[in-house]
Amino acid sequence: MGKNSTKGSEYQALSLTDALIVSDIHKKSRTVRRVRLILATTVFLGLCTAAYHLATCSVAYGGGDFHKHALSRLSMERNTGPVCPQESRLNPLGSQAADIWKKLSDEIGKDPEFRRQAVDWLAGSVRVKTESFDGMGPIDEDPRWKVFAPFHDYLLGAFPLVHTTLKLTKVNTYGLLYEWVGSDTSLKPLLLAAHQDVVPVDDTTLSQWTHPPYSGHYDGEFVWGRGSSDDKSGLIGVLASVESLLKKGFKPARSVVLAFGFDEEASGFQGAGNLATTLKEIYGHDGIAMIVDEGSGFSKEFGSWVSTPGIAEKGYFNVRAEVQTSGGHSSVPPPHTSIGILSALLVHFEKNPIKAGLSRDQPVYWAMQCLGEHAKSVPPPLRKLIKRATTSDKALKKLGSAIFADRMLESLVGTTQAIDLVQGGVKSNALPELAWAVINHRITVTSNVAAVQDRDTDLLKGLAKKFNLTYKAFGSEILTEEDVAPSKGSLSLADFAQTALEPAPLTPVTGDDAAAYRLLSGTIKGAFEAFTASTDFTGASGREDGITVAPSMMSGNTDTRFYWDLTRNIFRYNHFNGGEGKNGLLNGIHTVNEHMPVAAFLEMIHFFTTLILNADESRSL
Repeated sequence: MGKNSTKGSEYQALSLTDALIVSDIHKKSRTVRRVRLILATTVFLGLCTAAYHLATCSVAYGGGDFHKHALSRLSMERNTGPVCPQESRLNPLGSQAADIWKKLSDEIGKDPEFRRQAVDWLAGSVRVKTESFDGMGPIDEDPRWKVFAPFHDYLLGAFPLVHTTLKLTKVNTYGLLYEWVGSDTSLKPLLLAAHQDVVPVDDTTLSQWTHPPYSGHYDGEFVWGRGSSDDKSGLIGVLASVESLLKKGFKPARSVVLAFGFDEEASGFQGAGNLATTLKEIYGHDGIAMIVDEGSGFSKEFGSWVSTPGIAEKGYFNVRAEVQTSGGHSSVPPPHTSIGILSALLVHFEKNPIKAGLSRDQPVYWAMQCLGEHAKSVPPPLRKLIKRATTSDKALKKLGSAIFADRMLESLVGTTQAIDLVQGGVKSNALPELAWAVINHRITVTSNVAAVQDRDTDLLKGLAKKFNLTYKAFGSEILTEEDVAPSKGSLSLADFAQTALEPAPLTPVTGDDAAAYRLLSGTIKGAFEAFTASTDFTGASGREDGITVAPSMMSGNTDTRFYWDLTRNIFRYNHFNGGEGKNGLLNGIHTVNEHMPVAAFLEMIHFFTTLILNADESRSL
């Protein structure tokens, strides 16, 4: 997951405290219940997840023109239909596809040779060091990009059928675009995405790794190393599915496109940014049926298995606050230097966070509705509060108070702010003429960049006047020389590095526009049940009740940020089994000891195989 995702350690204990169970319903007499939030940016993250991953149910697509990147809306269907409706499991039905799927299900789940091959595929990919860094130079100038050439060589040798059957185009040197052309070109393609790059390993942490970060060590249960989870498991999982289908002689009717960027961890401009342009040139505006990229998976929450495909991502906005004042010798200082003034402004920022508010058009609310409807072990008081919140604003406020008692959940719901960069001054005996800081915002799906600009502008206006600073914000003059005479300097707010990103359009999940979501949801259920039945891994036991599918939200951003014009059906999901409670999920993503359970990796391969076959048979996309 990219730089806009939360760090791996933040994923591992997303919790709801007593407040969720009590929250003015009962007195604070119950013990704390820690649960892993299915909602959140998981995985992966990233989010989240969302990361990190926030689940949603019973919603209708609203919103504007997604092609113009307008913020789409989902609104809860109140009292008009079932809460969190579920699709039936979906498995391939055609005789050839069903036979291939059954054989591959058995091989993936039980065949020791297939397991050995899967381990070799993933471990071998980890051994090729493909780190990406912030601020890398042009492709033909910065030698650090060259690490991807050996990775391409590895893929060529590991997946021979993919490379002799699919059309491969290299975009911007290292972006990989594979096209498995189907027999019916009137059908929009299925696009599966992943990224080749990994976050760098901090050399100071090498002694903390159980196995060296690029060893690809297999201990009989896990493959260890950087990228084993994020995101080479997704990339290799997709290629393993295609290679296996080719080996069985499968020929698709619907084209399958694979798009693998190479700098997702550094925002993706060189990789997915250029792949998106090429994809649009080939397939046109809205020319893809659906996209599935890295994202969340499933885990057991409140006694039930819950899957959380990501249908949205937060926006992203870096604000540079810059203070300029007169310089001079530090022996004759003014009451406030530029650094002192900037410090006051930053303290004011932190004293005034953007308040999160729970509403019926937010994923956390929908997540609670899903849990209240389908999870077996939700405490009765909480279940009652969730149901009351559908019609009672008072109950909705109580539910919000309960959720926001957990800082992580509050951050996932609302627009956040974090002061991440600061700089000022050049010498200890010289008054600083310039000081600046960068405030990072992650923008909730119910807001937008303009709203954050307006809020930040208004927040600092009073202080700018107090310190007699002229004030410009995002190109507009707010306070002039006349307003602050005598002027003591200037304050400006600007979009740092021009990286502002609106919240992603929300993927439709109900109604006539939700065919892709229904296909994905049915595929998740079908793959979950079939793998449970076919595998001999002990970790697949205790899954007899099936799985609930609840759309989710990412707190960070994936490469799909560049693909909005290709389709309105974008899902961040890789079917990773996060296990029960705190015993699974993110496995050291972005930190030491990243690893991937082989059983979970095999289940990912099985899911991608099922998805390709189901999408091929569908005529509703």
